[in-house]
Amino acid sequence: MKALALFSGGLDSMLAMKLITDQGIEVIALHVNIGFGPGEAKHALMRQRAEQAGATLEVYDARQAYLDEVLFTPKHGYGKHFNPCIDCHGFMFRLARNLLPHYGAQFIITGEVVGQRPMSQRMKAIHTVTALAGDDEGLIVRPLCAKLMEETLPEKEGWIDRSRLLDISGRNRERQMALAKSYGLHDYEAPAGGCLLTHAHFASKIKDVVAHGEFALEDIVLLRHGRHLRLPEGAKLVIGRDEADNEALEKLSHSKYDFIDLGELIGPTALLEKHASATDCELALRLVLAYAKTSPEASYSLHFNQTFFTLSPLPSKAAAQKYLIR
Repeated sequence: MKALALFSGGLDSMLAMKLITDQGIEVIALHVNIGFGPGEAKHALMRQRAEQAGATLEVYDARQAYLDEVLFTPKHGYGKHFNPCIDCHGFMFRLARNLLPHYGAQFIITGEVVGQRPMSQRMKAIHTVTALAGDDEGLIVRPLCAKLMEETLPEKEGWIDRSRLLDISGRNRERQMALAKSYGLHDYEAPAGGCLLTHAHFASKIKDVVAHGEFALEDIVLLRHGRHLRLPEGAKLVIGRDEADNEALEKLSHSKYDFIDLGELIGPTALLEKHASATDCELALRLVLAYAKTSPEASYSLHFNQTFFTLSPLPSKAAAQKYLIR
């Protein structure tokens, strides 16, 4: 017997998997990559977390499908920011259900807890998610709150022992923390801390992209890094914030952007939209020079989009504040 567990690295899903692996069932921790959760750098860490719960990790790239089917057209709307949680959960369950034959699994588990999250884990919302997933057979098991819900097929058929499942509800996490301690689980993602769509600043950056054109798969990675500035004549500038940010930006390739080449100067990695007007281009380069190790009185040579420029920095980095996308 084998189960697929929807897994984002959080404690609840780790506990759900542990409850099932302790019944002798093989569990595959399926991380559905929609582009807005833990980045690729965290996949090794997630693998370790899955192993703590006795499971193995599989990562499924669903980014394009998520953009096409969910992010901009959610049937059940958004949460506080740009998070279509109900539609997102339904999408992931539907995907997992379709992948059951591929992994040779018989049912799905999740770490959901009734009443823990106001939008997606109310009892009514959980039923809506189940319907969106097309789970007519009752193949979705929620081990942490199973005793508060109707029996699923795996419970009815005796694949799993319902008496060993739990009845946790509400936002208080004392029982989960006690369980984690008893199981020796110590490394896990903070609650609701992994999805960028729940962050106001990230939501603003998505809305800005949509307001100025079509959102593409390559925008997802770019939005994760750097300061994002919208300049007076419409061009967008991205400036690295620190060494790690600069390194991440250097690895990117985006059809709409080109790198600003500082030559021998020490400064941030920066990208500017190729269609930038002459006015926006000059402003962008002077802003980037302000963030580099430069003197306001001096002029410097830069290269952008096959053109060389000789410019002086803006007097202060504070000039960038009015253009930041917040």
